Amino acid sequence: MRIYLNLPRSILLVLSLALCANAQTTTTPLAAATPRPDSTATAKPRESFVVPPEKSQPVTIPKFDKPPIIDGKLDEEVWQKAAVLKDFYQIQPGDNTPPSKPTEVLIGFDPRFLYIAFKATDEPDKVRATVAKRDNIFNDDYVGFMLDTFNDKRKAFEVFFNPLGIQGDGIITEGRGEDFSVDLLMESKGIIHETGFNVEIAIPFKSLRFEAGKGKLWGAHFFRRIKRFENELDSWMPFSRSIDSNLSQAGHLTGLEGISVERTIELIPSLTVSQNSRFVPSLQPDAREIDPGRIVNEPVTLDLGLTAKFIPSSAVTVDLAINPDFAQVEADQLVVTANQRFPIFFPEKRPFFLEGIDIFQTPITAVHTRAIVDPDLAVKTTGKLGRNTFGLMVASDNGPGNFSADDRGALHACLDLRTVKLDEVCNAERFVDKNAYIGVLRLKRDVGKENSIGMLATSYSFIEKHNQLLGIDGRFRLDKQTTLSFQTLGTTSRNFFFDPNDGVDRYRTGNGFAYLTSYVRAGRNWGWELYGEGFTQDYRADVGFVQRTNSNFNFAFIRYNSDPNPKKKIISYHIHNATHVDYDWQGRMYIWETENLVELQLPRNSYMGGWWETGYERLFDHEFGPTREAKPCNPFGVDDNKCTFFGESTERASNKQHLSFFMGSNPSKKFQFNAQVTHRWGHFDLDFGNGDKYPRVSPAALLLGQDAPLDPGRGNLLQFNGSVSYQPTNELRASFSINSQRLKRYDTDRVAFKVNIFTLRGTYQFTKATFARLILDYNTLNSRLRSQALLGWTPSPGTAFYAGYNDDLNYDSRHPFTTQLVPGFRRNARTFFIKMSYLLRRGF
Repeated sequence: MRIYLNLPRSILLVLSLALCANAQTTTTPLAAATPRPDSTATAKPRESFVVPPEKSQPVTIPKFDKPPIIDGKLDEEVWQKAAVLKDFYQIQPGDNTPPSKPTEVLIGFDPRFLYIAFKATDEPDKVRATVAKRDNIFNDDYVGFMLDTFNDKRKAFEVFFNPLGIQGDGIITEGRGEDFSVDLLMESKGIIHETGFNVEIAIPFKSLRFEAGKGKLWGAHFFRRIKRFENELDSWMPFSRSIDSNLSQAGHLTGLEGISVERTIELIPSLTVSQNSRFVPSLQPDAREIDPGRIVNEPVTLDLGLTAKFIPSSAVTVDLAINPDFAQVEADQLVVTANQRFPIFFPEKRPFFLEGIDIFQTPITAVHTRAIVDPDLAVKTTGKLGRNTFGLMVASDNGPGNFSADDRGALHACLDLRTVKLDEVCNAERFVDKNAYIGVLRLKRDVGKENSIGMLATSYSFIEKHNQLLGIDGRFRLDKQTTLSFQTLGTTSRNFFFDPNDGVDRYRTGNGFAYLTSYVRAGRNWGWELYGEGFTQDYRADVGFVQRTNSNFNFAFIRYNSDPNPKKKIISYHIHNATHVDYDWQGRMYIWETENLVELQLPRNSYMGGWWETGYERLFDHEFGPTREAKPCNPFGVDDNKCTFFGESTERASNKQHLSFFMGSNPSKKFQFNAQVTHRWGHFDLDFGNGDKYPRVSPAALLLGQDAPLDPGRGNLLQFNGSVSYQPTNELRASFSINSQRLKRYDTDRVAFKVNIFTLRGTYQFTKATFARLILDYNTLNSRLRSQALLGWTPSPGTAFYAGYNDDLNYDSRHPFTTQLVPGFRRNARTFFIKMSYLLRRGF
C-alpha cells in the first residue's frame, strides 16, 4: 500500500491505492465541497518558503497557576496566560498559502496536565460535526496535533478532535504510517458557537511517554481540516512537498519543567458472562444419515480477567495480563476465501497487544501477535531510554491445547476403541490442555538525527513445534527525499516439513533466511522505489506471519504527482508504474506483472481512475503436492497413486491482462460511496473446488470425478467492490458494501465459483460513549448469514460495558449430517454475552 503524498492517512487529500495486482483499492475518510470563490489557494510551488523567526524558534509553554475547566468555553482567565499559535498555512490543496478560515491554538501546562485549546473561526451552520465513535471522526471537520515527545523525528503521538471534542488518537511512525488502535486517556470538550467552534483538551502527562525538563524539546505539529473547501488542510508549520518526512518539519515546544513524575499503577479487572449454543448430532454416529441434529445450550460461563499496567517512569511501561479478556466485540471482516492457496492476514484487535505494538513492528512481519491465541498469562515491557528503544514480551498460550467440545468428543470416542493403529485424532491426546510458550525481544537504537538500527528475537515452543528467530534491521535517511531500509532474519525450527521430492512430512530441523531492502526517493512531483524481499524454503516465523516461502519478490515503482489546483475541474492527478518479478531460490520465475495507473482528484471530494496490468504466471506441481520424481504416479488416475497434476505436464503457465476502473465521492457528511470493477483475463482456477455449489469443473474433474488429480486452468475473473454510506442524522449512520467475484474457465466454459459477500452495518450513537450497533454479513458461497447486535458504553479507555448477541445461520444449504438440502434458515450457533471492565488508576 502506497500513500502518494508525504502526509499521514488522517490528513490526506487523495486515496491510498494498492499497487499489487491482487490488492483491492482502499479509501481513507474523505469529504469535500465546492471551494469558496474567494479562496486564495493556488498551485504555485512555494519551495523557497522561509519559516518565520517566531516559528523557527522553540515556543516556551507557560505554566498555569490553576487548571482550567474542560468545557470548551475558554472563558477562564488562566487561558490568557497561554502560549498562542496562529498564522496557519493551507498545505492541501494549497501550497503554504493563506487558509480559508483562521485558527488559533492555546497551550499551557501544570505539573499534572498538558492543556491545549483550539479556536476555529467558521460559519456555525456549515461546520461538519456528528456524534461519532472514537477514532471515527475523519468524515467531520477536525483539529489536532502531533507530539514528538522525544524529539527524535521518528515517532509521535497524534490526536485529532471533531468540533464536538470526540477524539481520534494514535501513533505515527516515520516510514510505517499511522496506527489508530492506540487510545490515550484524556479529557476533551468541543462546542459550536456563533463564530465557529472551540475544542478544549487536558492530557495527563502520565498518559504519555516522554522526556521533559530544562532544555528538553518536543516536536509539534498542529492541524485543521475543513471538509467543504476541497478537504482543505491547514497547518501551523509550513510543509515542503519536497521533503519525505512529517516529523522533521515540525515546530518545537519547550519550557515543560516541574512536571510531577508519578509512578502509576493501572488495574483493569474484567468480567465476561456468556452462553453459547451450537448445532450438534442428536443420534449415534451409525445413524447420522437420518440425524436431524439439534441446538444445545451450553452452561453459562463466567470469565474473570485482570490487566495491569505499571509506569515506573515517563518513558517506561510494564504490562501484565492474567487470563485477559480477549473476547472480540467485533468479529473479523468476511473475505473471499475461494481459490486461495496462501494464508490471509487478519489485523490484531485486542487492546493488550495493540498498546506499544509499534515497537515490535519491523519491515518483515516477524511479530504478529494473533499467533498468541488465548494466553493465560502475558507480560510486556516497553520504553525508551535516551537513544535506546526496547520491548520485551512473554506469554503462555492455551490456544494450541484448547480443543473444542466436538474435538474432545471425537478424541474420547477414538481412545475408547483401543485401536492398535492410532489415527490422527487419537494422536492429538497429548496436545490437550497444553500451553505454548512465546517470547519476543526488540531493541532499537537511534543513530544520528533520523536513522536507526535494531534487532529482533522471537521464540515459540510447543509440542512438536519449536521456532526461534533472530535478525537485524535499519532505516537511514540519506537526504530529505531518500531513505534506505533493510532487514535480515535467520530462523531455526523443529517441526514437520513437507518434502515434495519424496511426498512425506518429516519431523526435522529446518533453518531459514529472510531479507528485505527498500530504497525510496520521494520528491515533490516525482518519486521512485526499488524494493526486494525473499524467504527460503525452511523459513518459519511462528510468532509472525508469512504468506509464501521459497520466494523472492523484486519490485520497482515510479510515480508522478501533479501540483493540486482547487480552481480547476481536475484538482490533481497521479500516475505510476509498478513492476515486480517473483522467482524461487532455484531461479525459477513464477510471476511478473507491470501495472500502469492514472488517478484524478476531482471537486466535491471525488476521485476516479483506472489501471491496466499485464503479466505472466507459472504454477509448479511441487507447490501443491509430491513431484513425479518422488515416486512413480498415474497422471490420469484417481487412485492413491495419482499424480499431483493431471496430464503429462508438471506445470501450468498463463499470460495475463488486467483492467480496472474505480471511483468514489463524499460530497456531504450525509453521503459517500466508492466502487471498483476489475476484469482479469488469464486468471488461474487452482481446481480446489469451492463447496457443494461449485465443485471442481476442470477437464480432469469432469472426466474422472472430484478425486482426479489437480488440473489448474486459465479463465476470466470479474471482481466488483463497492460501498455506500448514509448518515441521515448526526447520530445515525448506515452502510452497505458488496464484494463480488466470478471465475469462469476457458477450457470447459464452466463457472469455477461465484461469490457475493454483502455487509449491512448500522450504528446509532446516543452519546460519544454510548452506542447501539447491528452488523449483518451474508456470504452466498456457503449461504451463511452472520449477525451481530451490540449495545456498548465506553466512556474512557479501559472502562467499558457491552451486551451483545451473535448469530450464525445457513440459508437453503445442505444439512451437515444428512447432506440433504434444508430449505430456509438453519442455525449453526449463537452467543449471548455481557462484557464489562473498569479502569482503576493511581499515581504515587
